[in-house]
Amino acid sequence: MLSHAELLLLAARLTADSPFSPSATRRVLRYGAPLGCRITHHHTLPRCMDLLRSRVCDMEASAPFTGEVVWADRLTASQGRFGRQWFAPAGGLHLAFLWADTLLPSWSRFLPFAVGIACCETIRALGVDASLKWVNDVHADGRKLGGVLTETVNRGREDRYFLVGIGLNINVDDFPEPLQGRATSLQMESGQSHCVATVFAQLLARLQWNIGLLCYGEDLWLDERIRTEENPVLQRWRTLSDSRGKRVVFGYDVQHKPLYEGRVMDVDQQGGLMIRLDDGSVTTEYSGEIEYCL
Repeated sequence: MLSHAELLLLAARLTADSPFSPSATRRVLRYGAPLGCRITHHHTLPRCMDLLRSRVCDMEASAPFTGEVVWADRLTASQGRFGRQWFAPAGGLHLAFLWADTLLPSWSRFLPFAVGIACCETIRALGVDASLKWVNDVHADGRKLGGVLTETVNRGREDRYFLVGIGLNINVDDFPEPLQGRATSLQMESGQSHCVATVFAQLLARLQWNIGLLCYGEDLWLDERIRTEENPVLQRWRTLSDSRGKRVVFGYDVQHKPLYEGRVMDVDQQGGLMIRLDDGSVTTEYSGEIEYCL
């Protein structure tokens, strides 16, 4: 496992071709540097997020670190949105991290976007043409390769943390029947196995960069430098997403309670999904989920 210092060096190397000036690049990396400051690894856990949640809520223990990561080889009780079971066997990458809620609400809503970008970039760097489905599902060849779950948890009355869980199918080649044809893995798409620890390190480095970019974008906004321009996280997300132009079913729990169909137009400046309905009207959704129509 990389030390934190080695992780910082890896992040710097992976972002050596940054489009920003050297000083701006250093600021982005500095903002994201806490990610991975403390990493604990387990062979088996029920859920990584539950372990971190207990760390936050234990008022008799010292406060957890922002950027603290829990990583497990396999999970026995993993869940996605709406309590859906997430298949998390050995060979997958299963982790969760904490991030202190210090961003303005108008910027913290883009944390899931930043995390999804890091996941997608990691898979692409390993030779698979992955894309993002709003908001942060990682797809390859129309099938789900990974996902992100974001929650908030309070510590006492004052402190609040974002609790972010990530699951990526790396060396998984056998899915249970309900997922067959709907799920895929890095191994299945690339035709070769990968070192999960190496993928983990590369993902953390890209999380450092993209979360740092989110914080940097907020700084520029507060300085009124990009009040009229697109924030850098949203700009990058648009280049990686394949949601625009897709006909979709929308719902808050779309698998059990689909609400309507429409065609995705774009994502607005607040991250909302703009959907044109069949009558020509446009509605914008800021929560919920979509399924692509075949």
